[in-house]
Amino acid sequence: MSRRDDLLYGMHPVLAVLDRDPAGVLEIWLADSRGTGQARRVASRAQSLGCALHRVPKHTLERLVGRVSHQGVVARYRAVESMPPDFEGLLDRVHEQTLMLVLDEVQDPRNLGACLRSAAAAGADALLVPRRRSAPLGAAARKAASGAGEGTPVVRVGNLADALRKLRDRGVRVLGAVPDASTSLFECALDGPVAFVLGGEKGGLRRLTAERCDAIVSIPMPGRVGSLNVSVAAGVCLFEALRRRRFATPDSIP
Repeated sequence: MSRRDDLLYGMHPVLAVLDRDPAGVLEIWLADSRGTGQARRVASRAQSLGCALHRVPKHTLERLVGRVSHQGVVARYRAVESMPPDFEGLLDRVHEQTLMLVLDEVQDPRNLGACLRSAAAAGADALLVPRRRSAPLGAAARKAASGAGEGTPVVRVGNLADALRKLRDRGVRVLGAVPDASTSLFECALDGPVAFVLGGEKGGLRRLTAERCDAIVSIPMPGRVGSLNVSVAAGVCLFEALRRRRFATPDSIP
């Protein structure tokens, strides 16, 4: 049996890899009680690809991935890539509308997956994370991403502070987000290439990471909550940049 990190579960993640990286899907277990349209689509796609498909009772799926929301499907998956995402290549592709998300030691895979989903939805060019003390892009993260992150590169770097310096050298404006910064995200310039940097669940932005940022901003929160989950904060930052760039408020709306 493969390691748990090789297993995907949930209809959207499994359908996503069947569509985008079918050669990486090694076998699929489908609950024999599932009769939904999505389950039939999984079965049809697997059969057309010649992928091994096993009809099994629900308890077999739980034995594979535990008591999680597997939605009646589990796949053994190993990504097929011509080469891993490359940071230097990412630097070479910086353009005027570059938008990136950087996570500083986010260790909950569900938060990583939710951030990846937000990055994909906002059309971000990449999600950047340090190699050490960051959540793996395993089954839990892919389930949280719900299949939306397959086309967004997750680039791992050995030294995050050095990577931020290199981004700045290429003209990318690096903005760290913390709850108590005096500068508001809504008042900060977001034109040109931008990378938002958000800290991990426990300590937030590390000191050296914050020092490598061009500016530190906060999301205004007039309510009684002092901070946001990292994935929610990521979504607010990314979509504020998207709103400014593409959906500027017209002078009047009829």
